[in-house]
Amino acid sequence: MPSSSPNGTISERPALARGAGQHVLVVAGEPDLAELLSTTLELAGYRISLADTGTEAVLRAGRHRYDLVVLDATLPDVPSLGRVRRPPAAHRPPVLFLTEYDSLNRLLPELGLGEKDYVTKPFRVAEVLARMQVLLRGPHPGPRRDAALAYGDLALDDARCQARRGGRALDLTPAEYRLLRHLLVNSHRVLSKEQIGRYVWGDFRGGNAIEQLVSRLRRKVDQEEPALIHTRRGFGYWLGRADVEA
Repeated sequence: MPSSSPNGTISERPALARGAGQHVLVVAGEPDLAELLSTTLELAGYRISLADTGTEAVLRAGRHRYDLVVLDATLPDVPSLGRVRRPPAAHRPPVLFLTEYDSLNRLLPELGLGEKDYVTKPFRVAEVLARMQVLLRGPHPGPRRDAALAYGDLALDDARCQARRGGRALDLTPAEYRLLRHLLVNSHRVLSKEQIGRYVWGDFRGGNAIEQLVSRLRRKVDQEEPALIHTRRGFGYWLGRADVEA
């Protein structure tokens, strides 16, 4: 539906990402949150099942094949889920965490789940839908997700959501990790701010949000020589050695 911008012009509101009947397990203990998510996702075209504890979710995931799990990581029993006995299952659904934590690699790495992503509470519905769509598309082009992705002495381990440069571990936030992975998969290719914003957050963010994110990541990655993250003024950002730029 068209909306009016502050300067009085009419602009088209971007369409929300939609599902195609995929079966999603929503795990939320708060009734209001469970109702919001289930109603919104059903309207967006998903089939929804509900669980109100992390333990119930793990058991359900062992008995049924879900396409995606949306999990409120602030549930009180979530920290102990690694000790829950689960029936053996070959299928590991991707998981979208709704969380207040600041680091994705602290979110249940011992569960051995599939793809993982993160949305900060309080969240916007548009961002939840966009991140769900990214997870449901499956692994991005490039190396297997259980393999390390590397460029020179920079390496990402997607199975553990960890990054290293040489012998130094990089302490990255989820947004920084997603940005670094996107740059790494597309090494020597300039990515625009719009491409970066849509991959990292599910939508384009104006202002200086992307510049600040790139600056924080650059300070963590480029403490050693050679510098790997570069700006192409007026176009975007790219990763690689400047002396071998394609």
